[in-house]
Amino acid sequence: MKAKFFKGLALATLMTASPLYAADYVIDTKGAHASIEFRISHLGTSWLTGRFNTFNGEFSYDSDNPAASKVNVDIDVTSFDSNHAERDKHIRSDEYLNVADHPTASFKSTSFTPNADGGGVMKGMLTLYGTSKEIAIDVAKVGEGKDPWGGYRAGFSGTVELKPKEFGMNYNLGPASETVYMDLNIEGIRKK
Repeated sequence: MKAKFFKGLALATLMTASPLYAADYVIDTKGAHASIEFRISHLGTSWLTGRFNTFNGEFSYDSDNPAASKVNVDIDVTSFDSNHAERDKHIRSDEYLNVADHPTASFKSTSFTPNADGGGVMKGMLTLYGTSKEIAIDVAKVGEGKDPWGGYRAGFSGTVELKPKEFGMNYNLGPASETVYMDLNIEGIRKK
């Protein structure tokens, strides 16, 4: 009788136990261990580079089940910074980014296809300039492990090519500047 009771209790415990989930991370923007940078050709002769200084987000990752990975990021488009105040003012204006009407952008993942190195392809919806489009980001895993302060971190980098015209931005920068290359570096601190 006792054996049946404990067997039943063990079975009930297994049936009601929560499934294992990927660990949740907060992107470390406060410690400046994350960046969203861009580059675009200038007249086909050099690169104009810059970044978005303000953004936040979270991601989930489990090295035993990387296909379950997901990420959500919100970007303050008004924080556009190309290290040139007059150019930044022009790019933020209604001729290009129109930050008065579209002050934020966001990315929400829909799937992740992992590769053997811990990276893979992250697909999701990018909302920019009031338009949402699916994009695919090539992701590389940089590493993961304990930090000196008793926490646990994981880091990834990614690249994606965007065509501003596909998001409704029609300012003509010339044929050499139809594509913006985004370089993403994300370090997350695991939630406790």
